[in-house]
Amino acid sequence: MVMNSLDPNTILADYERDGVALVRGFLSTDEVRAIRAELDRYIREDLASKPADARTFEADDTTVRNLWRLEVHNAFFRDFAAREDLRSLIAPLVKGEPVLAGVETFNKPARIGSGVPPHQDNAYFCQTPADMLTVWIAIDPVTEANGPVTYVKGSHRLGPLPTKPSGVRGNSIGLAGMPAATEEERLVALLEPGDATIHHCDTIHYSAPNTTDHPRLGFLLVFRGSHTETDPALKAAYTAAVTMTPPA
Repeated sequence: MVMNSLDPNTILADYERDGVALVRGFLSTDEVRAIRAELDRYIREDLASKPADARTFEADDTTVRNLWRLEVHNAFFRDFAAREDLRSLIAPLVKGEPVLAGVETFNKPARIGSGVPPHQDNAYFCQTPADMLTVWIAIDPVTEANGPVTYVKGSHRLGPLPTKPSGVRGNSIGLAGMPAATEEERLVALLEPGDATIHHCDTIHYSAPNTTDHPRLGFLLVFRGSHTETDPALKAAYTAAVTMTPPA
């Protein structure tokens, strides 16, 4: 397994300094192939029988934008997220025992993949302390043209920023205002299949629509430290936004 050959000290240092660590070769070609095959099978054979909140469609109401709660609906992905090598890597970053909070996808399909407004994930996760992160694994190549995620390095140190409803289905809450950031402060995550980013839940990030002929599938694992708790104020703001723009 490729994960066993990664340098956890470098990943931790990058993560703590920038709020995001770029990790080349996070998964092997075979692991990426297995994830893609199971996602394709799940969409083809299982998704129609799942609750509406198991997915978000693009504007055509047909093409999958996101898959949600895969750890609930699919044993393959639940087992993948329980891997000991993964949990060992994550534990120092969440400052404690990792607890799986979600397995999901951001599909960004060719030509119609919608953008994601600038946001901090903890506006959705609503945890205190903010010891929570997302592992974002590329299943397709991520290029300048097909909607890469851009991270604002160091923004995790700003703490929770004011939010507003975005009106974007699947990303219902965004920043009320975008802080200024220089080019040097932005990490545009251009990835090959199997590469990953690991970002803090307060790190600002966003992505443009995909208007190319090339899909940009991301497979995401979300973990929190077992010591975190739900923040009532953050939860109230999120609930109001998601009520206005439900993910399904």
